[in-house]
Amino acid sequence: MRQVAIRLRAFSGGRYSPNGSAMLIHVFGLLGATLSMSIAWPQVYRSCVRRRTSGLSATACMLSVAMPLGWITYGLLIGDPFQIVTNVVSASTGLAILIALLVTRPAARAVRPLLASASTAAGVLIVVLATAASAALPQVSASRAATMLGTALAAMSFVSAVPQPLALLRDRRQDLSGVSPLRWTLAASACGSWLAYGIGVGQPAVWASALVGLTSSVTVCAVLFTRRNALLPATA
Repeated sequence: MRQVAIRLRAFSGGRYSPNGSAMLIHVFGLLGATLSMSIAWPQVYRSCVRRRTSGLSATACMLSVAMPLGWITYGLLIGDPFQIVTNVVSASTGLAILIALLVTRPAARAVRPLLASASTAAGVLIVVLATAASAALPQVSASRAATMLGTALAAMSFVSAVPQPLALLRDRRQDLSGVSPLRWTLAASACGSWLAYGIGVGQPAVWASALVGLTSSVTVCAVLFTRRNALLPATA
């Protein structure tokens, strides 16, 4: 979702003609964009409506707010309304999930766990603020600041993909009722679409970040479905 506008502008500018394999690549790009904007809603329903947050990583939830804020700043620097709108939606859903987690899990509000979870997200926001502030300097143009910020956010997306699968793998016996399988299935589908798109248009940054996201999503899905299947005989 964070790079939807970047990926789609290549087509809107006429760089790729909608014929043959280029049309298929275009389909993958649009599919990835659609799925990316749908990812968080199943988790919002589970966490905010049903108030189930067990198994969610507080660090991952905080990054799901911090990273879109970074891409909103990127969109403002390059004047891209689509980038801004899509990431406003992403940040809003991420904030709703984070609030639900903090409300329903008092242990996550304790000072030490809260600081530990917030440190990574704070690092992202510091980079975002520093890069945005650099755009005010006479020798740094908005486009140059956007390039620096985009590179930093792309690198940090690798870090943001780690906390949730790591939290599930570290404690195999924890309650996972608060983690939405549909959300992670959609994420895997979106990353798979972006992986195919990135390979098709020859953009290493796109397919590399999509591959990391796909690995993370598939890992979470594998843990969720393995745990669910293991519980079926006990409940039969």
